[in-house]
Amino acid sequence: MPSSPPPPLRCPLCGEQLTVRPLAGEGSRPALVCGAGHSFDAARQGYYNLLVGKGTVFEADSADMVAARFNFLDAGHYRPLAEAVAAAVAARVSAGTPFTVLDSGTGTGHYLRVVLDDVRRVSDDVTAVALDISKFALRRAARLNPEAVNLACDVWQPLPVADAAVDVVTVIFAPRNASEFARILRPDGRLVVVTPRPGHLASLAALAGMLSIEDQKDARLAESLAPYFLPESARDVDIRLVLTPREMADLAYMGPAGHHLDREALAAKLDTREPDSEVNALFRLTVFRPARRPE
Repeated sequence: MPSSPPPPLRCPLCGEQLTVRPLAGEGSRPALVCGAGHSFDAARQGYYNLLVGKGTVFEADSADMVAARFNFLDAGHYRPLAEAVAAAVAARVSAGTPFTVLDSGTGTGHYLRVVLDDVRRVSDDVTAVALDISKFALRRAARLNPEAVNLACDVWQPLPVADAAVDVVTVIFAPRNASEFARILRPDGRLVVVTPRPGHLASLAALAGMLSIEDQKDARLAESLAPYFLPESARDVDIRLVLTPREMADLAYMGPAGHHLDREALAAKLDTREPDSEVNALFRLTVFRPARRPE
C-alpha cells in the first residue's frame, strides 16, 4: 500500500473526493471511500479497482503479454528510455516542494520505478499515481511500486483524480486522453509522451508480422493533443539491442501485436535464427505544455 498520502482522488461513480479508510482489524484491507458511501477495497495484490460502467473498447493486456513485458523490461533492455523519461520528469521538481506524478498506462511499473528513484534524489515529498486497465499489469506494478497509488481504470473515462492536482503526467506507449490530462494537470504542469519512430524494431517486425510505424507520427500526435497541449521539446532515444530468440519473442509479444500473435509459434520460428540478433529500438520523447483552453 502507498507509503505517502494520495493526491485528491475522485469517486468514479459520483465525483466526490475519495479518502483512504483505515484498516478495520487484522486481515482487513484498506479501501477508498467517498462521502456518498461508495467504497473500493484494495485487491490482495495492492491495487484498487476503479473500473465502473460499460468499459473501454480496448482489450486489456493478457497475463502472458504482461509476463513477456515484465521479463523484457526487468532485464534492463529499455533502461536508457526509462532514464530519459525520469530526467524529463525530474527537471520539473524543486527541492522541498510537494510533487505529484501520474503514470497513465503504467503497465508493469518499470518506467515509474526509475522515475520515482530519480525524482527522490531531488525531493522526498513525492506522490505517485499509476493507472492501467489490465489487472495483470497492476499486480506487477503494485509490487514494484508499493508507494504509488495503483488504480485499475479506463483512461477514456473521466480520470479519478481532482482538477489541477498533478505536476507531470507520463504516457509511454499508451492511449492519450488529452482533455482529461489537461484537467488534472496544474497550469504549469507537463505531459511527457513516448512514441515509437518509423523504423522502430523494423527487423523484428518483418519476422513477426508486426505493423510498421506510420509516417508523420509526430504531426498526428500533436494533432491528437490539440487544442489542450502544445509541444515544448522533443528528443530521440535510440537503443541498439542484441537479443536472444526468447528475448525477441518477449519483445514482439509484449506490445499490441501480442493480442493476435501466437507466442509459441513465434518463439519456434525465432529459434531457427542466429543465437543473437540485432534490433534497433527508436523512440521519441516529447514534452507538452498546457495550452490556453478554448473559450
